[in-house]
Amino acid sequence: MAKKFYITTTLPYVNADPHIGFALEIIQADVIARHQRQLGDEVVFNTGTDEHGVKIYRKALEAKQDPQVYADIYAAKFDHLKQALNLSYTNFIRTTDDNHKKAAAEFWQLCVKNGDIEKKISKINYCSGCELEKTASELVDGCCPNHPNLKLEIIEEENYFFKFSRYAKPLLEFYEKNPDFVVPDFRFNEIKKFVQSGLNDFSISRLKQKMPWGIPVPNDSDHVMYVWFDALINYISTLGWPKAKANFKKFWPGVQVAGKDNLRQQSAMWQAMLMSAGLPNSKKIFIHGFIVSGNQKMSKSLGNVVNPFELVEKYGTDALRYYLLRHINPFEDSDFTIDKFEQAYTADLSNGLGNLVSRVAGLIEQSGISIKQDKQDKQDKQCDKLIQGFLFDQALKYIWEKISKIDGLIAQTKPWVLAKEGKTKELEKVLLQALDGILEISHLLVPFLPQTAEKIEKIFTAEVIKKGEPLFPRLS
Repeated sequence: MAKKFYITTTLPYVNADPHIGFALEIIQADVIARHQRQLGDEVVFNTGTDEHGVKIYRKALEAKQDPQVYADIYAAKFDHLKQALNLSYTNFIRTTDDNHKKAAAEFWQLCVKNGDIEKKISKINYCSGCELEKTASELVDGCCPNHPNLKLEIIEEENYFFKFSRYAKPLLEFYEKNPDFVVPDFRFNEIKKFVQSGLNDFSISRLKQKMPWGIPVPNDSDHVMYVWFDALINYISTLGWPKAKANFKKFWPGVQVAGKDNLRQQSAMWQAMLMSAGLPNSKKIFIHGFIVSGNQKMSKSLGNVVNPFELVEKYGTDALRYYLLRHINPFEDSDFTIDKFEQAYTADLSNGLGNLVSRVAGLIEQSGISIKQDKQDKQDKQCDKLIQGFLFDQALKYIWEKISKIDGLIAQTKPWVLAKEGKTKELEKVLLQALDGILEISHLLVPFLPQTAEKIEKIFTAEVIKKGEPLFPRLS
């Protein structure tokens, strides 16, 4: 029986068009999902959109639209990433879905039952960019470090609070028992220090009179749920919790993929909420860095935001997937410029993989020798290990080393000379060796560059192998 595997991205806010930072996250998750399918697992791969909260409410008001209409428009834009980036997700959840609203209400009631939700008056520093309250120690020059251009809002009102302070010890014990819970380890150390420093209860509701766009708080029509409390529950509501308990138990707990600005929410807040509700904690959380441009954080005001749809239209889906997986560090912030992208495209794809495929297919076609080989499904333990460690860049480097070896084989054996000298057996042996190597590479590329892998397999498992159109046309 196939093993069950569940992976989810975070849910992006629908207050702006999809950007390359989220494209990175969802492509990374897609690689893991495709790889697990290669291993024979039954996979649920979840993504979607986060549609409540003050940011969306204000954007809808600016656009003079009903918040639901506004959310519908932007949710469709994010769902279009599936085709543009060739994604294999199975679930696309929206936090405005009825089943999610019901799950959030049920989750709230479980936390109430456990004594972890109370109503009190408080005064907080609130960053509308993060949709989070900020403690004095987190601020830099009185501003949120992630949104220095946004003025902090002072919110003083009666809200419901989640008793996060009760969960410092349980969280630290959980971390101790699960030493690989957060990847990379320096992010794990970061969240441990945060929890060790002491936890403050956090607000989980807003007055409906001031901010009506949210899920109603059970048994209190004056309040709506705070967006973070509501949104985090999507990771289990997408599995049908609480009604579809059998499906939930099959796939939960799962792997979560998130950016470094989500570290606290995913690895501490959400885990405490799960404990409160009496549900299993997540299996693992992979935290990636940011993409910067010219060593500056991408922002609309600087005009350096990169649109993934435009890159795909000009260079192709697999070219973008390749760059984000090979040349963006999985764990650290990395720089993206069009110059760097085009250099990698030319060197690695056009002159590298594309040239090798074209060259070997051409040599086989010219030889007149009938070479037939089946596709290769054998897994490579070294590549598997790198993928499962979220080391996408190293996995692709490993694959490209195999490309170099085949290039070296051709340069050393000179098949064209063997053909000219009539050494048919030697020529056939070399071509078969090159063919085997390329089919192995094609199989290894399936999680990373699925379209390219399919094209290569089609070329080299055909009855008659012919040199076709280049996989990656040269840039004009």
